[in-house]
Amino acid sequence: MPKIRKVIIPVAGYGTRFLPATKAQPKEMLPIVDKPVIQYIVEEAVASGITDVILVTGASKRAVEDHFDYNFELQNWLKKQGKEEIRQEMKRIADMANFIYIRQKGPYGNGTPVLNCRQIVGDEPFAVLWGDDFLVNDGKPRLKQLIEIFEKYTDPVLSAIKLTRDETKKYGVFDAQKIEKNVYQVKKIVEKPGPEKAPSLLGSVGGYVLTPDIFDELEKLKPGAGGEMWLVDAIHNLGKKRPIYACELKGTWYDAGSKLGWLKANVDLALKRPDLKTGFSQYLKKLKI
Repeated sequence: MPKIRKVIIPVAGYGTRFLPATKAQPKEMLPIVDKPVIQYIVEEAVASGITDVILVTGASKRAVEDHFDYNFELQNWLKKQGKEEIRQEMKRIADMANFIYIRQKGPYGNGTPVLNCRQIVGDEPFAVLWGDDFLVNDGKPRLKQLIEIFEKYTDPVLSAIKLTRDETKKYGVFDAQKIEKNVYQVKKIVEKPGPEKAPSLLGSVGGYVLTPDIFDELEKLKPGAGGEMWLVDAIHNLGKKRPIYACELKGTWYDAGSKLGWLKANVDLALKRPDLKTGFSQYLKKLKI
């Protein structure tokens, strides 16, 4: 089985939950402390062994491409100013991976950008990460956790987190059988069932390792809820032909595509920063919330 070398990161969405902040900038470029969300996601992929990062963009997403470019003018200015440390950091960001950019074409929905990458991915397994959620873990990155399970079972692997009963109203919930400590074989995903109908407290979140036969399912897929092309529908159809697994992630997952999740990520990661921890924690204590 070939190694997972490529990741698809769709970044073509409008980011309507953050309007008006996202009217003129991509939601993926909103900062978590001093680094945009998309950089956390790319760094996770690279730390997991990814070499090719495929960013599926749309209108008004030029800032994402610029962020991972070299910007020689900026680097030369930083060099003249004696800011060598930050200059090296700017260069490191551009050198992290082989960045590939394509424009999303086709029906609206999160299955479309994955299908758009068929010719680039070819006949090999690959990963998919969304552009607005990420996991913080002092050990293995989220994608590395998924890849290790894929290498053992050679079938698609999805991300899962433990939910509260109330959160089953907000997420897809796995109907799955536990086969290892944090590994489940998936029967189906029930979309936002609520506490009374939830088959488990195992929630479906972003992060996938998929096999190339998913493209055939996406090609045949008819529009689902809201008239959109949903990746989860294609995964459900693929699950009728081969096993699908879920990995219960170890770490703290942040939905930075929601205002509350974005705020939580900023607070938590600021408190982990040696240069901010003392002053910020003192400020929070003064608030007496």
